Amino acid sequence: MVDQYLIEIMRCPHCVQESEGMLEFYQEAWFICQECGRKYPVIDDIPVMLIPVGDKWAATSKEELPVPPPADAGS
Repeated sequence: MVDQYLIEIMRCPHCVQESEGMLEFYQEAWFICQECGRKYPVIDDIPVMLIPVGDKWAATSKEELPVPPPADAGS
């Protein structure tokens, strides 16, 4: 389980450079950037906040995201 404080302070590593980079915590399994649409999986309770990982899932609609994310979602 991701700590509530961490959920509140997390930001998209790509967008936070120029804007707020606000994230939606979706089904306790994904962080979704409200600005660019990148999606970052939570694997074994650890958010994988790498831009290339977010890029990999950007075109996937949030309804189609696997819950829980597959173990290789962060690679």
